[in-house]
Amino acid sequence: MSLGQNLADARRHRGLSQEAVAQRLGVSRQTISKWETDETLPDIFQSKKLATLYELSLDKLVSFDADLATIEHAITHTPDSAVAKVDWTAMWAKKYPVLASYQGKVDADRYAAQLRTQLAALRRDYGYSAQDAMLVLKDILSRVWQE
Repeated sequence: MSLGQNLADARRHRGLSQEAVAQRLGVSRQTISKWETDETLPDIFQSKKLATLYELSLDKLVSFDADLATIEHAITHTPDSAVAKVDWTAMWAKKYPVLASYQGKVDADRYAAQLRTQLAALRRDYGYSAQDAMLVLKDILSRVWQE
């Protein structure tokens, strides 16, 4: 994705028009359009102003991903009461069918016992709450998977 496309996506994600951005930065709408079509590039000072306006770091603005921003927004703005209502296994099973079919094949109790031991060790050794221990273990599993 080009810098211009990143700028356009970040602007749209914030719900701003080219005119509104131009007015806030003290430039013309045509200048914003040229940046977004990669005809010209904003200088570093204007780029910093854009990042601030779009509530992104300069690094995030340069590598802006609208889909990722939407996911991040959903994660940070979804209330716990709504999260509790979601059947996460069923949701993820739509993408990963094994989650809907492993129950009859895998001795889940055996693995669960091992995981409970690991969770208890994290709580005991580091003073983590049950939720924090689960999140840490989940992160460790993710790292192992990526290896």
